[in-house]
Amino acid sequence: MKSIGVLMTCPMHKYLEQQLETHFNLFKLWHCNSSITEFLKTHQGNTIRAVVGDTNIGVDAELIASFPNLEIVASYSVGLDKIDLRKCEEKGIRVANTPDVLTDDVADLAIGLILGVLRRICASDVYVRIGKWKDADFGLATKFSGKSVGIVGLGRIGTAIAKRAEAFGCSISYFSRSQKPFANYKFYSNIIDLATSCQILIVACALTEETRHIIDREVIDALGPKGILINIGRGAHVDETELVSALLEGRLGGAGLDVYENEPEVPEELLGLGNVVLQPHVGSDTVETSDAMADLVISNLKAHFSNKPLLTPVI
Repeated sequence: MKSIGVLMTCPMHKYLEQQLETHFNLFKLWHCNSSITEFLKTHQGNTIRAVVGDTNIGVDAELIASFPNLEIVASYSVGLDKIDLRKCEEKGIRVANTPDVLTDDVADLAIGLILGVLRRICASDVYVRIGKWKDADFGLATKFSGKSVGIVGLGRIGTAIAKRAEAFGCSISYFSRSQKPFANYKFYSNIIDLATSCQILIVACALTEETRHIIDREVIDALGPKGILINIGRGAHVDETELVSALLEGRLGGAGLDVYENEPEVPEELLGLGNVVLQPHVGSDTVETSDAMADLVISNLKAHFSNKPLLTPVI
């Protein structure tokens, strides 16, 4: 398989890059300033038979059209919003992603963000480091155990979050396109009703045109001045302008965010708020999970080029 041309769209996990170089003829798009035009000036488009993308740079219609021999897109992510699935289907291009292996890490971070916001972990850490504890006690935080938790999207990650929240004695409810027959949690067919009924709202659904800005002013106001919003899905799930104004005006109690609308840009207003915990999109970024995701990308590529079924097919 060493002769098979594989294009990597941007820097990802170093282990993934090493494995791709070991097993395939690897091309790195960022060496051409992430420009397809520049890449094609240096390399022939027909040399590429596979593309590996992620949540930063996926595979759009322009890239697909540039490579006439493209057979498979293997995404180093579970999310598919950066891949033109319709164009892939039209062209008969296979698509695979990396579900399951990152579920636990993302669910763990969601709980960490909740604790971070409610127990003010980041703020109290700073309080100790700058010596203020010597002068006065830090003050009171808010309890997590026993809170009502609403989850937007009860897929693999949403279900894993629910199980963890149950261990804290939380009541669980959820909103999704349809009621899940396997779940014993309360189902809401209307997201406003879910937000009204819970104290902590967690966004864990896939990003689609239907879920873009699913968390808007109406949902935020339904969650209310004591409510907490946690987003470990995609930045575009939340109307960021409305979120910022709600936090500044006290219409929302706090937020824990791992994702943003225009990453890596973060609204400046959020940086000075003590009731907000910010993470740089690291939900699945552990050594163990990153290695497992990389192995799954390689396994899908090997399976495809050996005429075997994909391990985690999307198309």
